[in-house]
Amino acid sequence: MADGGCAVAATESVAAHKTVARAAAQEALLDAAERLLASVGYAGVTTRRLAEEAGINHGLVHYYFGSNENLLVQALERFTRRLIARQRELYAADVPFADKWRTAMRYLLAEDVSYQKIWLELQALAWNNHDMKARLAQVNADWRAVLTDAFEQPRRELGIGLPLEALVSLVMTFNLGIIIERLGGIETGHRELLDWIEQWITR
Repeated sequence: MADGGCAVAATESVAAHKTVARAAAQEALLDAAERLLASVGYAGVTTRRLAEEAGINHGLVHYYFGSNENLLVQALERFTRRLIARQRELYAADVPFADKWRTAMRYLLAEDVSYQKIWLELQALAWNNHDMKARLAQVNADWRAVLTDAFEQPRRELGIGLPLEALVSLVMTFNLGIIIERLGGIETGHRELLDWIEQWITR
């Protein structure tokens, strides 16, 4: 009976070790996908390069994720969850909305544009991939939910006549336009526009 108990314990220990090892390998691949999408873009991401970047056997990429595309989208989804948690914490803070807007714009214009590059790389890829398009649409919906909650009260307080959904769409497309231009090395008028918006919000 004692020997049987030891065998069961040993089996459970091995299973737990495999689970931990698998989770660590998956996280390493997701980290590698983030770095490569931001540094070389989708065209430069191969199964072998992902594996080399993660420091694991290349056969595990498809074993764990099924395809490169699924791995890349999961990397975006994980990245999004981190940023959404940060944004919700920002908008829940007990400070004036102008301070929240200022901080959000500081995040948008940060030196690290990894998230923006990953989002746009996968957006282009999704144009001809129905399944990926649906998953990226969900990421977009998650961001819209954050901004809908964040702008509901300020819209009333600032007397903005736009319907809430229209305001959220305006903010999201405004952010996207800023991102695309900055990634292309264009910053003309951005600072002036942001300064004007900040003055209007704090008027």
